[in-house]
Amino acid sequence: MGIEMVLDMAVSVHPERQALGRRGSGMTYEQLNDAACRGAAILREHEAAHVVFVGVNGPILPVLTFSSARAGIPIAPLNYRLPADQLRDLIGQLDKPVIVADSAYRDNLDTAADVVLTSAEFLELASSEGPTVTDTADDRSTAVVLFTSGTTSAPKGVLLRHQHLLSYLLNTVEFASAADDEATLVSTPPYHIAGMGAVLSNVYAGRRMAYLPDFTPQGWLDLIRGEEITSAMVVPTMLARVVDHLDGRSGDSPRLGTLAYGGARMPQPVLERALVAFPDTGFVNAYGLTETSSTIAVLGPDDHREALADPDRKGRLSSVGRIVPGIEAQIRDEEDAVLAAGETGLLWVRGGQVSGEYMGKGSALDADGWFPTRDQARIEDGFLYIGGRADDTIIRGGENIAPAEIEDVLAHHVDVRDLAVIGVPDDEWGERICAVIVPTGASHASADEVRSWCRERLRGSRTPDDVVFVEELPRTATGKLVRRDLVAQVAD
Repeated sequence: MGIEMVLDMAVSVHPERQALGRRGSGMTYEQLNDAACRGAAILREHEAAHVVFVGVNGPILPVLTFSSARAGIPIAPLNYRLPADQLRDLIGQLDKPVIVADSAYRDNLDTAADVVLTSAEFLELASSEGPTVTDTADDRSTAVVLFTSGTTSAPKGVLLRHQHLLSYLLNTVEFASAADDEATLVSTPPYHIAGMGAVLSNVYAGRRMAYLPDFTPQGWLDLIRGEEITSAMVVPTMLARVVDHLDGRSGDSPRLGTLAYGGARMPQPVLERALVAFPDTGFVNAYGLTETSSTIAVLGPDDHREALADPDRKGRLSSVGRIVPGIEAQIRDEEDAVLAAGETGLLWVRGGQVSGEYMGKGSALDADGWFPTRDQARIEDGFLYIGGRADDTIIRGGENIAPAEIEDVLAHHVDVRDLAVIGVPDDEWGERICAVIVPTGASHASADEVRSWCRERLRGSRTPDDVVFVEELPRTATGKLVRRDLVAQVAD
């Protein structure tokens, strides 16, 4: 059995419950299943070995996800923001693709595959009378191909097998746990693991999915209120824009019971402002990687509120919480020796949901099944703290410096709206510490004033050598800093 089992289970319990769309105007679970069975027949008819999706999140994604599962082929959602030549390059790595694309992107992909359909065309075909396929997938076969964001190197195709995704669901989500009036707002992109995870976890829980294809702070708030959304997930840049938009006012969303965030580092000042703006909402920090089939650590609502109320626990707001059931974690040094609790090293994880497998490159798991996340981390009092990517480490005069250590301090400066700390080449020290800051306004502290402020709060070796002010930082749609682009920009 593959991930189509998730939809089968939902249909068996509540076939008439609405699964997708705005209230009263979307698909029920039974209709979603019917569309997936017909969609699988369409893919079989075209002899597809992959189905590629290029478009924004919406009802088409769950239809395609379960269509591909019933057809026994992987779905590969691609970043619709990429230039056409990069999209074609990624598509060229996939065998016998059928492309389904939103109309805005279809024309650029006309010759990228033998079959190119718009999202509307596929939905219309899947909603019409015709042959159906009700097959089940082999749980060892590939269900999803997700390309990494390529923030530090060329994108790699991560292979997530049905067994990995099912392990994630069975260990972290309770089946049919949502009430019939619960709804979630999906605003994460489909090419991100959070977008795919939203499809599976919400169908498994039985929760209606509403969509916000084009994020704006007011649009997000309007949909949260108008659709009486009970849960949502955002990336840090989205939450920062919402709290800036509210500017100290209440979020006024009484039905919003849970607000999850992840995908990139959350600045603590942004989180604290959000907790005040949404006092009745339970916040959840969900940490995971594409290679781990989504979440492997969670900082829950009680942890957030306790940390906000207790100065001795406030530091926990910078953690990603506790490791979820089914996952083991170790902190190792560069020689793979396991470190003691509280020591900083590299995070390794193991469990049924961990893939660690790349298209054309094989598995990154070691002989005992452990996956190297390449994230610097420590585990303290059972809470996992992430210190950034190992590749981002600044080596200044032979001393290893984690940018996150400096960023966490600078984020509290009143004149800092966004920032990143990077290493830039230096003949004497090897690398210099450079703080790149997006200021809150035209009038702000000088570079020397920022450095003096840091020196009072950090060790001298951690004080930035340089401070550069810019209008914005290069980030992906999910808020990840494209560090190599920033280094090049500053160096230029």
